[in-house]
Amino acid sequence: GLAVGMGVGQALLVLLAASTVMPVKDPLLNICMDAKHHKTKPGPEGTLHDQCAPWKDNACCTANTSSEAHKDQSNLYNFNWNHCGLMPPKCKRHFIQDTCLYECSPNLGPWIEQVDSSWRRERILHVPLCKEDCEEWWEDCKDYVTCKENWHKGWNWATGTNRCPWGSMCRPFSQVFPRPKDLCEKIWSNSYKYTTEHRGSGRCIQMWFDPAQGNPNVVVAKYYAWKKRSSSARMEDVTPETGEAVCALPWPGLVLLPLALVVVSEGAGGCGSHGWGSL
Repeated sequence: GLAVGMGVGQALLVLLAASTVMPVKDPLLNICMDAKHHKTKPGPEGTLHDQCAPWKDNACCTANTSSEAHKDQSNLYNFNWNHCGLMPPKCKRHFIQDTCLYECSPNLGPWIEQVDSSWRRERILHVPLCKEDCEEWWEDCKDYVTCKENWHKGWNWATGTNRCPWGSMCRPFSQVFPRPKDLCEKIWSNSYKYTTEHRGSGRCIQMWFDPAQGNPNVVVAKYYAWKKRSSSARMEDVTPETGEAVCALPWPGLVLLPLALVVVSEGAGGCGSHGWGSL
């Protein structure tokens, strides 16, 4: 048993060395969602328009998409911000910023979900938005009026652009969305989740950031990708057929290697049907 254990141990060390030389590409990081206007993979864009400019070094949007994002009646979705009268500029800039994040960000991978929709195959769900980003959005828009809580669906599209559905009333934002949390979570059917995390904490996505300081959402995506993987690894540990899944050694598994080597050299069966179950 011991010799076999040592052999497996050495094999694992070789594996570890190889993986440090060849970083494994994380499928949740630095990706673009499969939606209407997104590029297939992120990359630099010479110029991105105005509020989308922070993403120009590594973007999922094209320059054309970024300029459309700023128009009142853009060709992106034929969506009309002024469905209850003119949306004031201080409010509209948040919606433009929200569009830029959605179209341009390569850091939303941990929250991409499959959808069956005529215009996109993937969407984002429960992206943890920084407290300040959500509250400033609400503060700057609370005096605008709207007729709907969920802007994703239920409009009257008879004229080719969204109009308020028949029988709905235009009411102040502060009535439709009594708290910042209501606005951020309900307006795009839970694309965002309101958090009490602050900008710069590394735990929440920023719609607004200064590109001179780098893109703060890169580390946030890494943290949540790791979290998502470790929780699914825990789930896999519960089910009996974890052998192959865990033996593929996802990188959190590499952290457990020294421990694993001890277990292996004590004659545990290496990668069997229980994988690292004994840990």
